[in-house]
Amino acid sequence: PIRALEPHERLVLVTLHRRESFGRPLEVVFGAIKAFAQRHPEARILYPVHPNPNVKGLAESILGNAPNIHLSAPLDYPTMVAALKQSYLVLTDSGGLQEEAPALGKPVLVFRDVTERPEAVLAGGASLVGGSGEGFQQLSEALWSNPAFYAEMATPRFPFGHGDAALQIATILAQANPGALQGLG
Repeated sequence: PIRALEPHERLVLVTLHRRESFGRPLEVVFGAIKAFAQRHPEARILYPVHPNPNVKGLAESILGNAPNIHLSAPLDYPTMVAALKQSYLVLTDSGGLQEEAPALGKPVLVFRDVTERPEAVLAGGASLVGGSGEGFQQLSEALWSNPAFYAEMATPRFPFGHGDAALQIATILAQANPGALQGLG
């Protein structure tokens, strides 16, 4: 979805689509992202744009002419995970990325005032930056220019479990029906 990065470049993955952001709030956020892109030409910003006209039209009009912002169609899941793994920073209002990015050690700046996933924020892998652009500007600059701050936030976090859900489910199924898992490996 984006050309190969040069050694001095960093990928920033963006997803923004929540209904409560439509209109002026999304305009402000897009303006803040565009200003970040202008300050940091070494940033390669990938934004798989949600097809909702309230998002797509505004994204194209505000971000579409920035040379280091790549607007793409939505990505399939394997491609999205590959982009996430390659990213330096994630900017989102998405709940799912608030879970996935910290597990991969990718700092997440969440363009919301509250989240239904406070675990990622409490664990230190995500920060709520609101929708004014000011919180985003402050934290994005710190992450971009302060390696120690970045390293702290980029430590892989697993606040949503221990990675053993499949084993727990298999154990419960085997206890409920001992023959149910035969032949599965």
